[in-house]
Amino acid sequence: MRAVIQRVSEASVTIGESKVSAIGAGLLVLLGVEEGDVAEDAEWLAAKVAGMRIFSDTEDKMNLSVRDKDGDLIVVSQFTLHASTRKGNRPSFLRAARQEVSEPLYETFCELMEVALGKPVGRGVFGADMKVALVNDGPVTIIVDTRTKH
Repeated sequence: MRAVIQRVSEASVTIGESKVSAIGAGLLVLLGVEEGDVAEDAEWLAAKVAGMRIFSDTEDKMNLSVRDKDGDLIVVSQFTLHASTRKGNRPSFLRAARQEVSEPLYETFCELMEVALGKPVGRGVFGADMKVALVNDGPVTIIVDTRTKH
């Protein structure tokens, strides 16, 4: 699993004319599931995201997590995070997991984040054409990949 984690002052997901999710200060997580990913990857990544210290403390040092700040979270599935651009100019998405694998792992990750934060997590709609809006705070953007956890 690969996550692009963005510290935001606000973020939202819109499908068509309907805003399906919106948050204030917290994190927007773009989540890609790769072939071979399993539930343990979702568990490890959820713990990593919940505990990642990328919010400023009273001394303006990044020492606080989204959980410490009682921040909000939106998770958006994004298979394009596993694009291969090695050949030519058209990305290949062969490494991205099929929907029957990726959707349940996306849902598992969202549920684990809700448990870790103790509150609902905003979501996109799996497989939908979404418009994601955000105000990146900092900017702070971190990429985490479960394939590099060891």
